[in-house]
Amino acid sequence: MSRHVVKLPDLGEGTVSSEIVAWKVKVGDQIAEDEPMVEMSTDKAVVEMPAPVSGRVVSLGGEPGDQIAVGAELIVLETDASGAAASGAPAAQNAAAASQASSQKPATESTPSAQKPASQGTPAKTASNGNGAAQPANKPTGRVMASPATRARAKQSGIDLTTIAGSGRDGRIQRQDLEAAIQERQVGRAPAPQPSSGGRPEARTGTEEIRILGVRRVSAQRVADSKRNIPHFAYVEEVDLTELERLRKHLNSQLPKGSPSYTYLPFLAMALVRVVEQFPKINSRYDAERNVLVRYDGIHVGVATQTNDGLKVPVVRHAESLSLKEIAAEIRRVSSAARDGTASRNELQGSTITITSLGKLGGIVSTPIINAPEVAIIGINKAVERPVIVNGEVAVRLMMNVSSSFDHRFIDGYDAAEAIQALKEKLEQPATIFIRE
Repeated sequence: MSRHVVKLPDLGEGTVSSEIVAWKVKVGDQIAEDEPMVEMSTDKAVVEMPAPVSGRVVSLGGEPGDQIAVGAELIVLETDASGAAASGAPAAQNAAAASQASSQKPATESTPSAQKPASQGTPAKTASNGNGAAQPANKPTGRVMASPATRARAKQSGIDLTTIAGSGRDGRIQRQDLEAAIQERQVGRAPAPQPSSGGRPEARTGTEEIRILGVRRVSAQRVADSKRNIPHFAYVEEVDLTELERLRKHLNSQLPKGSPSYTYLPFLAMALVRVVEQFPKINSRYDAERNVLVRYDGIHVGVATQTNDGLKVPVVRHAESLSLKEIAAEIRRVSSAARDGTASRNELQGSTITITSLGKLGGIVSTPIINAPEVAIIGINKAVERPVIVNGEVAVRLMMNVSSSFDHRFIDGYDAAEAIQALKEKLEQPATIFIRE
């Protein structure tokens, strides 16, 4: 027997450390080659690392939430001397290869650990034990293919992924497959007994501690740093969307049946492209180390997206070169990839200006926090019909507030207001969105 030391490789460009999100094994477990060992978080995504060799887990290099330096000991495996290398270098190479593959493919492919306990799955995957009780079906011996986000959701819900038939390519388990399994299990579960206290509800005294890990921790830190370090200048303007809504409905009516309809976001992004041409300073990033404001010719629009892991900002690159249809498709693509955990590192960084929307929950007004190191963020709120005065007469118009925040160190209030007024004009006269001056 010999010991195989697995060291943490560089999981991204210039990464010096990564955070342990969740261990897939514990000390004493037997693990086979290519089975998932641990989920590690970089600044942008969660990477699942497979075992480079088969063996028994001797020690773990930290607890969930701990930061592990690149090159530091991550896990030690006891292996057969004939089947393992004497040093940890091959392990680092295998793990680095797995990390690189995860940024090129939709998600990491891995084999579930044989030591994981079986849990309830879908009815189609169960059999009777003769007493009427459902028993888990035999687990398949092949690879279980699913994204890290799907695996995390399954673990949280107590679902064994080996009991689910994937509808994706080569049997890959998609998010909808897991959600269907969760729903089926909930339908088949007996209702919990209700407390009896003479009709009066009992006082609840329990608490739950939730450790902030992974992308959510990084997001929380960045938001706090942005609010603390950037003097935000907020500006809100109401916009009459009546004509834009008429155009949006017309374009949607021309789409092939079953095609996704246009939302306001692609129109906002395209209008923002035209505004940046007039006010290029708002399309900048501040390099604090060099004390330099970098103004970009290309417009890389960040789209704030809520996910199960917290807020992510996937990027629509070179929006200035895209048509409305292309912008809409790219917003859908990168947002979907961010939600299901398949977005690459490159798709989650490099934005030069961000737009955010709370959709139907948009409310009346918001004060968005700048996505540092950018200097501006634009947010849209809920559109509602209400009476307004138009040419001296009362008319019902579709109105929406546009909320914005600017880094007041570099964008003066007057310039910010002018930029938003220009955006208002483009949205109220949507034909101007498609005209290059």
